[in-house]
Amino acid sequence: MTKRKSGFVVIQKVQGELTAQVMKTHLENEGIPVMLKYESAGIVYGLTVDGLGQVRILVPQEFAEEAKEILKEDTSSEPT
Repeated sequence: MTKRKSGFVVIQKVQGELTAQVMKTHLENEGIPVMLKYESAGIVYGLTVDGLGQVRILVPQEFAEEAKEILKEDTSSEPT
C-alpha cells in the first residue's frame, strides 16, 4: 500500500511578505508546516500593487481548518 502525499492548500492571501512571515512563524510554532507562494518581482522590486505583493499561505490539507482557526484567533485578539 502506498502512502498518499498530502496536498497543500491556500488558507489565506495577505499583502506583503512581512505579514506572511509573521503568520508562517506563528503556525510553525503550533506545529503546522507552512509554505509561502509569491511572485519574486514583488520581493525584488518592493512592489505591492497589482497582486505583486500578494503572498499565499499554504498548509497541508489536513491542517487547513486548524490553521484557519489559529489565524482567526490571532487577528481577533489584536487591539482596535
